[in-house]
Parts: sequence; C-alpha cells; structure tokens
Amino acid sequence: MPSKTPVTKQHARVSGLLLIGIIALFSGVAGAAPVSALNGTQFTTTTGTPIQAHGGGVIKVGPYYYWFGENRNPNSTFLAVSCYRSTDLKNWEFRNNVLTANSAAELNPANIERPKVVYNSNTGRYVMWMHWENGVNYGEARAAVASSATVDGNYTYHGSFRPLANTGVVDHGKPGYMSRDCTLFVDSDGTGYFISAANENADLHVYRLTFDYLAIDNLVVKLWIGQKREAPAMFKRNGYYFLLTSGATGWSRQAPVSIRAAASRW
Repeated sequence: MPSKTPVTKQHARVSGLLLIGIIALFSGVAGAAPVSALNGTQFTTTTGTPIQAHGGGVIKVGPYYYWFGENRNPNSTFLAVSCYRSTDLKNWEFRNNVLTANSAAELNPANIERPKVVYNSNTGRYVMWMHWENGVNYGEARAAVASSATVDGNYTYHGSFRPLANTGVVDHGKPGYMSRDCTLFVDSDGTGYFISAANENADLHVYRLTFDYLAIDNLVVKLWIGQKREAPAMFKRNGYYFLLTSGATGWSRQAPVSIRAAASRW
C-alpha cells in the first residue's frame, strides 16, 4: 500500500504496533521473562538510533530474535532491508542492511515492502520474500526473492516476478498473478508457503514453494475472494493454522480478521 503518512511518522506508528504484537506472540515461550514496551513512540536501538523496520517480520535463531523490515529514502523509495537483533523483544541492536539498493540494478530505484525471512533446512540458507515495485509507480505488483547463508549477512537478490506468470494466468492485463502484501510460513514438515494479495488486493492467495523456497510450486487456495484483505500473518498451533489479516483500508483504522483451518485442510 503506498505511503499515506510521512515516512518517519509511518515508521514510528507501525514499528510500535508490530513490536507490541511480537511481544504478545512470544510471551508464552517457556523461560521468557515478561517485558513491556510503550506503544505509539519511536522505537530505537540500544545506541539510540531510530529503528527503520516498517512492514517487518521476526524469526528466532538460537537465543536471538531477528527483526527484518523496510528502510526507506525520504521519498519512500527503497534504501535497504534492515536487520535488528534482540534477546528479549524489547532491546534491539542494529546488525546489517542485509539487502540494499546497490544489491541489484532492479533495486535502484524500487519500492520494497513487507520483507519476510525463513530458514530452509534443505539448503541451509535463509530466504527472503517481499513485494517489489519499480520505484516509479505501483502497477507491477511482483514478488521478489533473496537468500543468504547467514541470517544477518548480505542477501543475494534473485529477481522479481508475478506468481505463475508462465502458466497463462493474466491478472489486470499482465501475465501472472499480482502480488503485493505478503508473508511466509514454514509448516512442521518443512514445506514452505508464500501468501500474498492478488487481483488488486481483492483476493488472498496461498502458494506452495519449491523445495529451496526460491520459486512458486503451485497455488494451493484463494481466500477471501473479492473481500480485499491484506497484511497476512500465519502461524500453526495445536493442529490448526491461523491466518490474520487486515482490511485494505490504507492507514485508516479497521478491525483485523482471522480464520482457522484444521491441519488436514492443507
């Protein structure tokens, strides 16, 4: 979704909401000490530098939580995907700009949104998926992929594409399904999934990934057809998959929606 507020205010607001959600999500982890954070403020690193990680995601590797998110230029074009590390989900240290505008010609200029990272046990690499636009307009609606041998190292950019573009699918006049707001999910059997908004954000698609998580294998299901859901987040608990989303309302407030599906549905 294009920015509708100044970048600095946008980062402060969304970073606060994201971190509160992260703390709530992991608060039940065994041995985790209770923490609290003040919402609605500019989150900073342990050195006092503002955190730039809009639209981000968190994974845990060893004792550390790694937070990846968008770092934008003043005109909202792509500067970097920045990575931060924490042991308690409250105090964050900057680790690296893991993907930058200099990583590939296609990234300068560009708009990169909602970068998500998962670990692929088949290849031993960390894989990032994100939403890519050309930095000039918002009409490409592509997914993009990068990977790295280390969680906070420099990621190799593998390019952008529309899902299933080689199958004859056409979405709003271009080959392949549109792909905007997105997330990644790895099931307990190691199967990777990419979930993204298609059809001008009217539909939400769940795709199964290839064994290396670098490409789409097939479309599993279309969800909320015509209902304009975005900002997806999926997790699995006690045999059920949970998918959380928001409405496609820009920065206007609205209620989130969730669905629950039994494991056999997938």
